Amino acid sequence: MSVLTVTEETKIDLLKDLGLDENYASQSLNKLTNAESRYLRDLRVNLKTALAGETLSKKEAYLLALAAAANEENDTLVASFEAKALENEATQAETAEAIACASLLATNNILYRFRHFAHKDVYEQLPARVKMNIMRNPVLGKEFFELVSLAISAINGCERCVAAHEASVLKLGATEARIFDAIRVAAVVTGLSKVVN
Repeated sequence: MSVLTVTEETKIDLLKDLGLDENYASQSLNKLTNAESRYLRDLRVNLKTALAGETLSKKEAYLLALAAAANEENDTLVASFEAKALENEATQAETAEAIACASLLATNNILYRFRHFAHKDVYEQLPARVKMNIMRNPVLGKEFFELVSLAISAINGCERCVAAHEASVLKLGATEARIFDAIRVAAVVTGLSKVVN
């Protein structure tokens, strides 16, 4: 029986954290493991720290992670974080809405980034013609839906959307610490999606 290296053990622990089989492999994950990259340990610690944010419940952290994974089109992580969210009392409707929020914000982020980049009044005045009924009475609740919207907007780099959703979340009672915890989850999951894909 061969002895596992520290990096191989870290890889297995990371996969267990995600609820993935220890034989799961991706090209990037294998490359980091074979090179004995210390980054795998950092990645695992970053994920655990982000998901344990002081202002987010476990359910909220996993729903944010799910939305970020959906935004990154990472089916492996979508399945992983959906299962973790459901284990932490999320409903099917809430997990579906986290995915829907990522889809809607991907759409909005492109439209509003374009308006911002183009600097033309004509584009500001033209209607977006994008249905957003999901925002009226979200299953996730207004504050948390806005928090997810903010996190996805940050991933997608829409300055205008980030400013608008941050103002909205603060108005709905969130703190800057809660906002930063949500952004940290989104950032770490986005990085994770480059390795577990």
